[in-house]
Amino acid sequence: MPDGVQVYPNVVIGEGCDLQAPCIIGKPPRGVTEGELPLVIGAGAVIRPFTTIYAGSTFGAGLQTGQCVSIREDNVFGDDVSIGTAVRMELGNRIGNRVRIHSGSTMEYVTIGDDVFIGPNTVFAGDPHPMNCPRYSECFGGAVIGRLARVGAMCMIMPGVKIGEDSLVGAASLVVHDVPAGMVVAGHPAVVVKAVKELTCPPGWFERPYVWPPYSEAEPPEAGEAPDDEPPGHGPLWPA
Repeated sequence: MPDGVQVYPNVVIGEGCDLQAPCIIGKPPRGVTEGELPLVIGAGAVIRPFTTIYAGSTFGAGLQTGQCVSIREDNVFGDDVSIGTAVRMELGNRIGNRVRIHSGSTMEYVTIGDDVFIGPNTVFAGDPHPMNCPRYSECFGGAVIGRLARVGAMCMIMPGVKIGEDSLVGAASLVVHDVPAGMVVAGHPAVVVKAVKELTCPPGWFERPYVWPPYSEAEPPEAGEAPDDEPPGHGPLWPA
C-alpha cells in the first residue's frame, strides 16, 4: 500500500483500485475490534485523500469518492457510485447502481434506486425527534428514493419520505410529504407543480429534459404513483 494509506484487517480490495493517501480503509466502528467486521470494495475504485471508510460495508465496482468523505458501517453500494467531496454517509444506507451523490450531502438509513442524482449540500434527516424518546427505535429511519429520481441542490428530505421514480425535487426544497412518480415538486414545504414530461429544455436543444439515456431506455412509471418499495425495518416516520 502507498505511504499514508491505512488498511485494517479483513478488508477485501478489488483489482485496479486507486487508494490515494492519506485515507483510512476498514476502520473499526466504536465497540468493534480490528478485523471483526469485513469490508469489501469492488474493482476499479478511486478513493481520494482524507476519505475514511469504516468496516462492515460492501461496495460494488467503480466506487469513486471525493476528498474528505466519511462512510460509516452497514452501507451497501451497487456499481459505479460516485460520492462527492465532504459527503457524510452515516449508518444503514442502501445505494443502487450508477448513483451520483454530490458534495456536502449527508444521509442515514436512506434507500436509493438505480440512476439517481442527488444535488450538492442535500440533507436526508433520519431522526424525527431526539433519541431520548422511549419508542425512538420505532420511528427513526431514512427516505426511499425511486430509480431515475433527481434531487436538486440544498434540499432537506425529512425522515421516511418516499420520492417516486423519475421525479424531480427542485433546488432548496423542504420535502415533508411523499413525491409521486414522474412529478416535479418544489417549495417550503415542497408541493407538486407539474409533471416531469411537461418540462421544457431552456436552451431548446431537446424537446424536453431527460430524453437521453438512461432515462430514454427505462420504462417510465405511471405519473402520480407513489413509490411502494420501503426498506425492511423502517416504520412510519413522518406525518403525511
